[in-house]
Amino acid sequence: MAVGKNKRISKGKKGGKKKAADPFAKKDWYDIKAPSVFSVKNVGKTLVTRTQGTKIASEGLKHRVFEVSLADLQGDEDHAYRKIRLRAEDVQGRNVLTNFWGMDFTTDKLRSLVRKWQTLIEAHVDVKTTDNYTLRMFCIGFTKRRPNQVKRTCYAQSSQIRQIRRKMREIMVNQATSCDLKELVRKFIPEMIGKEIEKATSGIYPLQNVFIRKVKILKAPKFDLGKLMEVHGDYSEDVGVKVDRPADETIAEATTEVIGA
Repeated sequence: MAVGKNKRISKGKKGGKKKAADPFAKKDWYDIKAPSVFSVKNVGKTLVTRTQGTKIASEGLKHRVFEVSLADLQGDEDHAYRKIRLRAEDVQGRNVLTNFWGMDFTTDKLRSLVRKWQTLIEAHVDVKTTDNYTLRMFCIGFTKRRPNQVKRTCYAQSSQIRQIRRKMREIMVNQATSCDLKELVRKFIPEMIGKEIEKATSGIYPLQNVFIRKVKILKAPKFDLGKLMEVHGDYSEDVGVKVDRPADETIAEATTEVIGA
């Protein structure tokens, strides 16, 4: 030890070691509710930091986007290849009310559709629903061999591809502009638009695996709670059940005298 140094044990740093806080202790769980268009209403749960001062928990939840498999929303594994995006629009109690915010295909499904000896035809169009939602819809389809065809390939000519693409756009516009968003989502689930395109283009060139593969919402109207409640149908906040009280208890309460009156 150096000469003149104090042999006392040096003091520790001021404040000492901080206790490790659990980050989940300051958070709350909220239930995610899907629109009534889907069979399953309870999507899952989401976390948010509790209200502290000016930072309100419900504001942190609004506009949060959740990606859910359509198989989970419909309770049917046949829809597993489609992903639905739901956006949180409002918070009521411990429930987060969502609305449709887009749709997409899983990568493995898209890869499985692309094969040799056929023509892939794609089209996209921007449409506006009756309730002022602006969407971009993407359609995909593949040519197929005609009945009793001997030739191995089934390639469409450029002119036929243009005609089919025009027909695809036409049907997508007609289907989307004639209904609101809720009704349009109802058309997406059983793939009604794809089947109609398949039927309409059979005269130009027979198609197979025609799907609306992707839907993007470009612009949404101003938030309206009444419209959101319509989308959620018979939704009501869970506020408990009314309990019937015995008649004699009610009478006893009414006849109680106030002492010191």
